[in-house]
Amino acid sequence: MSYPFRRQASTARPPFYALSLTVAAALNVSVVMAAEQIMAFDIPPQALGSALNAYADIAGAQLSYPAELTAGLATNGVKGQYTVQQALTKLLQGTGVTTRTTSNGTITLERSAVPEPQSSSTMPAVTVTGKASYNFNDPYSKDYATNSAFASTKTDTPLIETPISIQVVPRAVMDDQKSTKVKEALENVSGVRAQPSLGSGLGFIVRGFRNGNVYRNGLLTSEGGFGDLDAANLQNIEVIKGPSQLYGRAEPGGMIALSTKKPLDYAYYSLEQQFGSYDLYRTQWDAGGPITADKSLLYRFSGAYQSNDSFRDFVSVERMLFNPSITWRPSDATDITLDVEGTDKTAPADFGIPAIGNRPANIPISRNLGDPNTPLGSQSSVKIGTEINHRFNKDWAIHNRFLASFNDGTTTFVNPGPAFNAAAALDQTTGIMQRNIFRQISEQEHYAANLDITGKFGIGQTKHDVLFGFDFYRTFNKYGGDGRWKSANPGLSINIYDPYPSYGIAQSVFANAFSIPGDTFGSATNGGIGNRAVIYNGWYGAYFQDQITFWDRLHIMGGGRYDWAEAGRGNGFDFATAESRINAFKREDQGFSPRVGILYEALDELSLYGNWTTSFGANNAPAANGRTFDPQIGEQFEAGIKTQLFDQRLLATLAYYHIEKDNILVNDLSTPDPFDKIANLQRSQGIELDVTGYLSDNFSMIGSYAFTDARVIKDYGGNTRGNRLNNVPEHSGSLWLKYDVNGYAAKDGFSAGIGGVAASSREGDNANNFQMPGYVRMDAFVAYKQKVGQSRLTAQFNIRNLLDKRYYESTDPDSNVAPALGIYPGAPLTAIGSLRLEY
Repeated sequence: MSYPFRRQASTARPPFYALSLTVAAALNVSVVMAAEQIMAFDIPPQALGSALNAYADIAGAQLSYPAELTAGLATNGVKGQYTVQQALTKLLQGTGVTTRTTSNGTITLERSAVPEPQSSSTMPAVTVTGKASYNFNDPYSKDYATNSAFASTKTDTPLIETPISIQVVPRAVMDDQKSTKVKEALENVSGVRAQPSLGSGLGFIVRGFRNGNVYRNGLLTSEGGFGDLDAANLQNIEVIKGPSQLYGRAEPGGMIALSTKKPLDYAYYSLEQQFGSYDLYRTQWDAGGPITADKSLLYRFSGAYQSNDSFRDFVSVERMLFNPSITWRPSDATDITLDVEGTDKTAPADFGIPAIGNRPANIPISRNLGDPNTPLGSQSSVKIGTEINHRFNKDWAIHNRFLASFNDGTTTFVNPGPAFNAAAALDQTTGIMQRNIFRQISEQEHYAANLDITGKFGIGQTKHDVLFGFDFYRTFNKYGGDGRWKSANPGLSINIYDPYPSYGIAQSVFANAFSIPGDTFGSATNGGIGNRAVIYNGWYGAYFQDQITFWDRLHIMGGGRYDWAEAGRGNGFDFATAESRINAFKREDQGFSPRVGILYEALDELSLYGNWTTSFGANNAPAANGRTFDPQIGEQFEAGIKTQLFDQRLLATLAYYHIEKDNILVNDLSTPDPFDKIANLQRSQGIELDVTGYLSDNFSMIGSYAFTDARVIKDYGGNTRGNRLNNVPEHSGSLWLKYDVNGYAAKDGFSAGIGGVAASSREGDNANNFQMPGYVRMDAFVAYKQKVGQSRLTAQFNIRNLLDKRYYESTDPDSNVAPALGIYPGAPLTAIGSLRLEY
């Protein structure tokens, strides 16, 4: 057997990282290559053997392989700026040989579409230890381990070299746990809790502070405060802890960054059918590949359709997600992507159950205190996004992103009333609850864009990775409310212990509730200021960042952002009047937010880091006397340790932080206007631990723990000083362990996993009037993968809340009466079965 031989790279070449290739199925390769450095490749279409020789010369690699392996095989070549790993993958496309990253960081080359010339057992595998990159966009990847993240620095800096706490939930975890919503996936991250709102969709509490903003592919989108966040089209979720200085409207607790699935340059198709408790039916799909033979035009189409009932009475949900995208690569240096996302959801409003005394009422968690005849609410959203990347050379590039979001929704509630009077709404002794009928309408337009320039250069003994950018964000929100708010309606009262006689409100009652001016909140009769609001936000920012490396061990990050913010709000009896008054509550603010971080790699497996960061956020709501509020200001100090264990397959971050945020707006419950706010100063400090990756080829894990001490430090309009912040447990955590009999990267075999989510007791409101008890919820799954020709079929069975524990997730922060009347119970034992075909 003859083996072509390529010479070893000259010592005059740039320094290389060791990267290993193991050859399975009759291929034996040993190579030393520059794993991270981008190089210029220009290998024309030709025989695979000669192309590999040319590749070895350019990459400075030494390759050996059996000559018969490449006999009769040809490649389309590779041209452009790539890392050696990317170039090798592209060179092998269409040849019947593919690359795969194993759990120990080794790159394995496998035959995929050509017959095996001989049994793989006759050729020993050769392994050389080294680093490999995690491919976020690989639909086949079952990786729990991630070694880089984009959102925190907008660069490809490894996590172990970044002086910020960053956690990534990869697609593999979402698939194993059958997380269909973002809030379910984020249960794996320390210090993050979902807090749904009856009035404005979904928010998240990060390090004690609520954040209604969610970023999508690097730009702010509106969905954090609008409807559900379906996970069908997501490749991963990043959580950047602390103020995110590179982004406007930053919250000091942290930010949620979603990355959607991108077009592929190879064919991939997946179809999954789920079915489960409460008549759950969910169809999920993912397809992608090249449109043209030269792969200059690529596509991806992912989405889901779901229909289900609920453990809550009278609740049924239907939601759809469609996300097609296309990428055009006019040259190897340029790519342009267009993606469109459409969502639609119909479901009734559900305000949960009330508190009796200082605990949730002892009634069935299935009990709905609304009405079965309540009209279904609807929410729809369309997003149009573009991304343009151009690489001038291997060091410098320019990036442009744009996102337009259009949302509208209508929801009808039968909820506790009268507004802002919890004592009058619920008789704690008899359990009689007064209710109002209320309808909310919302229309939103959001526009966001940025322009980033990234570059790398060296000065003396230092290496610089720099970023310069500018972004803008503009939003127009229309919000309206109608209904019987002014006084309780005796005909709508309900007994929380015996609600059945009160069910069955006639449709005519709903119609009349929105057509009686004298009983509508904000009407002239009531002396209100109007029940329509138009809200405008304009945000512009310029930012810079320099990541400096000294002696390959010391990493210093410095940067800053200057913001110009403009906010306005108008109220009226109709949208035209409200828009004409938008300058009545208008203000302009500007400010500079610096960020400094330092990290020292004490060992290859251990880094020590610290950072100081600030945040800036405008306020756009009025006080009862009509004045506006100063911008929100946040400041964080953080220090921690990062480790990479088990050949860099397990990443752990231990962090201590201290955050203060001033001018936080909360509802002013002393006035009848739901738009009136008061401000206070809050502080959160704590310790967080996150671990994700592999304990071995068979065991994967993701886990977290958080100790959070979050309190009101100053209350400028109430008496909550010293109180704990609502919905924030002092202790919380999660753990998920998965076992793959044949190894996590195996294409077939049995898998099983078990985990849990825990939280200590939480205050239901900032007044600390009532508490939600602590809980532990256990989850589990089993799955079997089987190769069927060139396809893979996966059968899986998941159980959430395995022990069927009663627990409560959160209270409603935007309840128009009080959080004590809007407590959301968690779901009891829920089973989900699924079949997934990939080919």
